Amino acid sequence: MKAEYLEIKRSYGEIRLFPETLDDIWHLLHLIAPGDLVFATTFRSVEAASDKLRPEKAEKRPVRLGVRVEKVEFHHHANRLRITGIIESGMDAGMYHTLNVEPGYELSVIKQWRPVDLARVERAVAASIYGVVHVVSMEEGEAEIFRLRQFGPEPVTTITLGRSKGADQDARSGLFEKTLEYVRDVTGPLIIAGPGFVKDDFAAFLRREAPERADRMVVVETRRVGRGAVQEVVGLGVLDQLAGDLHLAREVRMMDEVLARIAKDGAVAYGIGEVEKAIDYGAVETILVIDTLLRDAAAAVAIERAEFVNASVVVLSTEFEPGQRLLALGGVAALLRYKIE
Repeated sequence: MKAEYLEIKRSYGEIRLFPETLDDIWHLLHLIAPGDLVFATTFRSVEAASDKLRPEKAEKRPVRLGVRVEKVEFHHHANRLRITGIIESGMDAGMYHTLNVEPGYELSVIKQWRPVDLARVERAVAASIYGVVHVVSMEEGEAEIFRLRQFGPEPVTTITLGRSKGADQDARSGLFEKTLEYVRDVTGPLIIAGPGFVKDDFAAFLRREAPERADRMVVVETRRVGRGAVQEVVGLGVLDQLAGDLHLAREVRMMDEVLARIAKDGAVAYGIGEVEKAIDYGAVETILVIDTLLRDAAAAVAIERAEFVNASVVVLSTEFEPGQRLLALGGVAALLRYKIE
């Protein structure tokens, strides 16, 4: 994400945003809310004057519009954000229009910016300096490749050749060569994960066949394979070494700490009621909230009150396991400075 801060006074004003990736589109989903004013160049039907009895088909031309947001929807598989509202500035004012925002699409957002919003913008901007992290889960006869989006792991492909542990060397070489075809053009960090020695042999193969990858490759021993291996990679803190701003490692650690304190009846609160009580006591050190609750009025008030008492806020994605675990606890939890009754 690229961002240009325009005039902002008392947290109200305009930021011009340039989403570059699908991750940035996901960030915009949680930055743009009903009531915001969004300016963007879009296409609008314009009827040309004609003397013909049958009117010609309306022509769509690029126009600059300001839309007062009513609804925001993220279409993951279409790589697009749909922003719908009433045109407030530009042609056809008063009519409804939908902005279809994709990577490479510039827009300006005018709103009251909360600290959590500005922190998200800064995180997205910082993340743009990294290539997307890929994880190759390698076992005998099979390789699974995942792309680590900021909203969680995205499967890329699965390659299967000779699953038997007694597979001959030719079968293993074939698996390695096929996997290399997929990862050769990866520009960001590459993590090779899995149990046993197959991952080490594949890493050695990469160093020999694609030495330009060596300085951006990390080999990680995991107990599991597939998506489970990705979860272990995140939990081990490997992402902090490569691209800490992907935020996933922090989510895993925070939720592990929440669950550990719950198990020990420690300094923790969960559920909006208990968290609000902890905020009243001034006991909250860190508040964790799922992304889908950022639009909830009660949760928004709790976040603002927590920040007022100098608590940090961590937003967890519900598209990744830590966020799903937090959802099961009511969507919000807090690590406390001390235990309250």
